[in-house]
Amino acid sequence: MSFTERLYYNDSHLIEFEARVIDVTERVSGWTAIVLDRTAFYPTGGGQPSDTGTLSGCRVVECIDADETVLHVVQGTTPPVGSEVKGRVDWSRRLDHMQQHTGQHILSQAFVTLFNAQTKSFRVLEDACEIDVDLSNPSNEVIERAVELGNNVIWEDRQITIRNVTSDEAMSLPLRKDPARQGELRLIEIEGFDLTPCGGTHAFRTGEVGMIAVRSWERAKGLTRIEFVAGIRALADFRRANKSVREIASLFSTARDEAPTLTARLLEENKDLHRRIRILEELAATSEAETLLSHAAVKSHDVRLICKIFTGRDADSLRKLAQALIASPKVIALLASRDEDIARLVFARSSDTSEDMNALMKQACEILDGRGGGKPELAQGGGKDASRLEEVLSQLSTLIT
Repeated sequence: MSFTERLYYNDSHLIEFEARVIDVTERVSGWTAIVLDRTAFYPTGGGQPSDTGTLSGCRVVECIDADETVLHVVQGTTPPVGSEVKGRVDWSRRLDHMQQHTGQHILSQAFVTLFNAQTKSFRVLEDACEIDVDLSNPSNEVIERAVELGNNVIWEDRQITIRNVTSDEAMSLPLRKDPARQGELRLIEIEGFDLTPCGGTHAFRTGEVGMIAVRSWERAKGLTRIEFVAGIRALADFRRANKSVREIASLFSTARDEAPTLTARLLEENKDLHRRIRILEELAATSEAETLLSHAAVKSHDVRLICKIFTGRDADSLRKLAQALIASPKVIALLASRDEDIARLVFARSSDTSEDMNALMKQACEILDGRGGGKPELAQGGGKDASRLEEVLSQLSTLIT
């Protein structure tokens, strides 16, 4: 049975090594998987993505845990079984994953220490990380308390060590979480702070993590999902956020730290302006409705019919005008607007008339190659063939007696 010695278990900073090829298999993807007698490449697992790098010129694009072995999925000329290869792990990717994973251990223990809130899952994503924490009453203040404790542990530059123990020995230790398997366990210990079973790659000292920053949080499936970044990701995230805030501040010709206050003020002013615009639109629609009604065609039973086609008028504006028209008794409004080839329709009637606007809308949309619907008293729709609007309204107006 093949067996791969996992060098990263004892030295997460080891990025160059020599090994012997003990197996080569073809993958469904068309790429080749190489098994070595020893490896420094970490395979995907525990929420942490795999390492990448090279094996004597072959590009290692992924590593997969296969029980006792590690599959190195490669691109390039495959070395034969029995040959010696030189492996090199991409250090920037390894360092990033070490910082995120160690940062997760620190942040998770901070939540346990302060709030007895266990982490239920962990994921390293492309730009950030997520932990799902059993935190019953989350708030910005609560989460920032955990972040502050975590960062204090980082800046104290505490030692991180690896301990190998049996299952029986582990039972007497204050582990943060229960082990997922039996047999010999690999424990990651952060001096005076955290002790937990884990097979991932970690820093030698907490100072290597740099810092932890929480980007956002939300309630998800009964837990609190926290998105965070650590180390080089935290720096990159700060640079992006700082650039965005500075650009926003420059739009307002204000200092960076004053941008949020000014933005909030402008948003409130914008809401007030929108309220005023709605009032003015309603007044304008009432005035326009009066003009249209004065020239409306009169059908039987004194029903006034307004058929009107506009240019570049949006559906909301058409609806406001239709509602202003049917505020008067015995009115049917068939309103349309063309915007290049697109047709928009709003049909409405007063409560004292009986025509079915929904039925008329479906007929119109069928002709205009579109769709729409609504209620008997008001319907809305549109189509892709605005060239037939005149034909449609003329045809429908003859159906109204």
